[in-house]
Amino acid sequence: MSFFTDRFADRLGGPSFGKSTEIFKFEAIKRAKRAARLSHPDIPLIDLGVGEPDSPAYSLATETLAREAPVSGNRLYADNGIAEFQEAAARYLSAVYGLPSLDPATEVMHGIGTKSVYAMLPLAFINPGDVALVTSPGYPILATHTRYLGGSVYPLPLRAENAFLPDLKAIPRDVLGRAKLLYLNYPNNPTGSAATEAFFREVVDFAHRNRIVVVHDAAYGALVYDGRKPLSFLSTDGAMEVGLEVHSLSKAFNMTGWRLGFVAGNAEAVAAYAAVKDNTDSGQFRAIQKAGAAVLAHPEFTALAVEKYSRRLDLLVSALNDAGFGAKKPAGTFYCYARAPSGTRGGRRFRNAAEFSDYLIREKLVSTVPWDETGPYVRFSVTFEASSFADEARIIGDFRERMISAELEF
Repeated sequence: MSFFTDRFADRLGGPSFGKSTEIFKFEAIKRAKRAARLSHPDIPLIDLGVGEPDSPAYSLATETLAREAPVSGNRLYADNGIAEFQEAAARYLSAVYGLPSLDPATEVMHGIGTKSVYAMLPLAFINPGDVALVTSPGYPILATHTRYLGGSVYPLPLRAENAFLPDLKAIPRDVLGRAKLLYLNYPNNPTGSAATEAFFREVVDFAHRNRIVVVHDAAYGALVYDGRKPLSFLSTDGAMEVGLEVHSLSKAFNMTGWRLGFVAGNAEAVAAYAAVKDNTDSGQFRAIQKAGAAVLAHPEFTALAVEKYSRRLDLLVSALNDAGFGAKKPAGTFYCYARAPSGTRGGRRFRNAAEFSDYLIREKLVSTVPWDETGPYVRFSVTFEASSFADEARIIGDFRERMISAELEF
């Protein structure tokens, strides 16, 4: 027994920490990609599993950072944010989502990326025994930290027959009595589905009736296609009374590694998040916040990304359907979520999406992300690196041929 064996917290597994042989899904994908490249060094791997933009941040962001980084005053702690960024965020919500003007001093607060926001929000609301309602499949951070705090998580399955929206009416009454938080994410990762105004009205009524705080993850909020308009949960009548919306600069402005996002919504809830944040971090570097403020004033940058992803998704969906998938273009995000095949005409069987995804990497050198929570589905991302329109078409054309050659059965 090592010095640390009985020192680890129970939330990490206590004495069992580090002894599990279970491999995290994304680590398994990384290992399979390495093995595939070693086995087939002459075949380029087509990576459709990456969940981050393939383009760098816009020059306005990098130029602003370069100008602001040496400024003496910007070396200081930012604590709970700088007014310039919060004001830019409030203007952005008004310009892009049509929200009435929010008070940037009380209804907006920055975060060092939205991942840290979801880690902190349970600290503001969850006591031991409380429940967080979390969509499945979905981003796990809020759920993980709910469990860390002695709370429990009730999964809300996202199924095709319900347009990948959770069935709030199916939640048991005893669960509702203990529920404190409802986590939603639209446009949704991984399904690509979008919420409707009617659904958000249902959510607001549900939250009021059951006194549950809504946390809407809008990381992909501005990435919508084919004439759709970005839709904010906060635009729903009564939403400001019951919830928060979390926005990221990673997807809309290609600033993934910059770690910058913001929370907007009910002033009391924002204040609770701010109280936790004040005791957790000292704020994002002021120069990065100023770069974020600069790009938030230019939603046309996001329009360029939307045009690119929409074009690629059209190509991808066509290629998938040529190979036998019943794929549909998503309403938003840069993901296509499709039901996995059951096997190949050559006799290969796939018990789940994970086995199919592993087969694609090892046999066809195509990387995807499997999801088996509510049935065997595979997520294809269009954030692959390409140098031109012609290169995009070439990569998707290569992907199409590899998929057709697999002779899949559904």
